[in-house]
Amino acid sequence: MLIKNANIRGREGKWDILIENGKFSKIEARLEAANGEEIIDASGKMVIPPYVDSHVHLDYVCTYGEPRYNMSGTLFEGISIWSERKKTLTKEDVKRRARHVLDWEIAHGTQFIRTHVNSDEPGHVSAEALLELKDEVKHLVDLQIVAFPQHGVYNFPNGDKLLEETVKMGVDAVGAIPHYEDTREDLVASLYHCFDLAEKYDKLVDVHCDETDDPQSRAIEQVAHQAWKREMFGKVTASHTTAMGSYNNAYAFKLMGVLERSQINIISNATINIHLQGRYDSYPKRRGITRVDELLANHINVSMGCDDIMEPFYPLGVGDMLDVLNMGIHVSHLTGYQQIQDSLDLITKNGARTLNRENDYGIEEGKTANLLIVPADDTYDLIRRHVKPEFSIRNGIVIMKRQPENVTIYNNDSAVKVNYTVEK
Repeated sequence: MLIKNANIRGREGKWDILIENGKFSKIEARLEAANGEEIIDASGKMVIPPYVDSHVHLDYVCTYGEPRYNMSGTLFEGISIWSERKKTLTKEDVKRRARHVLDWEIAHGTQFIRTHVNSDEPGHVSAEALLELKDEVKHLVDLQIVAFPQHGVYNFPNGDKLLEETVKMGVDAVGAIPHYEDTREDLVASLYHCFDLAEKYDKLVDVHCDETDDPQSRAIEQVAHQAWKREMFGKVTASHTTAMGSYNNAYAFKLMGVLERSQINIISNATINIHLQGRYDSYPKRRGITRVDELLANHINVSMGCDDIMEPFYPLGVGDMLDVLNMGIHVSHLTGYQQIQDSLDLITKNGARTLNRENDYGIEEGKTANLLIVPADDTYDLIRRHVKPEFSIRNGIVIMKRQPENVTIYNNDSAVKVNYTVEK
């Protein structure tokens, strides 16, 4: 395959991209196609790496209103509803819903996904379903699975044993939810158990961490300390960390040094946390978001995820990472011009680093030929207009193609095509 006239993010000018045997073979200003070579003329459109959804729960998706709606909109009612819904789970049910949402994500340009799966279900139905699905869709998307003890490790019967059973099934990472444990002692013990399992079975770590407005919720320091102490650099992630938005500045300043030293990854799930957090505030209401700008300024890797899609914890979503990014840059005050330009990293290369996949990610010679062709002029244009990808190419093969939107406004006897670009 030869892609002509590509506007590659981060490079000046127009480029031709030759793909051979599923790899980027040559990236040069002018390349000639061989006889019979498939040619795509990008016509100056942007070429970027695929989107990365760092955090989602595919076992929950498309269950909104089952068995009842979340009337309060709170996290804890969502957990209660899910406790009822999971009693009716079957492997076919989980696979069908997850596969449906994977199509949504793929249609929006995502090729790398980290999903969490409950470890506290009878029979590990969801884990078995998603492990099967991972293999079935590997030609379309990289699916990474985290064993997740939704109801806690030590305040749920046999939670520690159930977590290890799920890990042994062949998942990619071990999770925890320390702020949901009953006591500080169990919080710390649950993290030790999580890290012990990760070391024992050679897995990554991804902890649901301090997803609360409580400024005294400080599991993040334990997560980072364990990552540093056990030298698991780059292999540990703390998801949410919304309590960080309520920490006093003196503690937060100290914490940034601990986080940077540990080389931990942080995931912000902006659409979910702006919805779930601040529920116990009157006014002023907290934004329910971690300190994204400060984390980035302190050289800490931050990425973003969809988290929930039409389920008891969140009623909306179509699996579009640009929706997540749009919310994220607003609530994190990342709307300076250069911040907007840089923010695309939050759903691309930073996400690949979080998933420990950065070594074979990006548009560079020798790497696997995964890319999107997006009809946008530049990164600012892409984000402002929420431009959807026209092509998604994986291992050098087109896996998704979109017809451009065509909108016409009729005004008396005239007809005008709507154009959201701005002439310069």
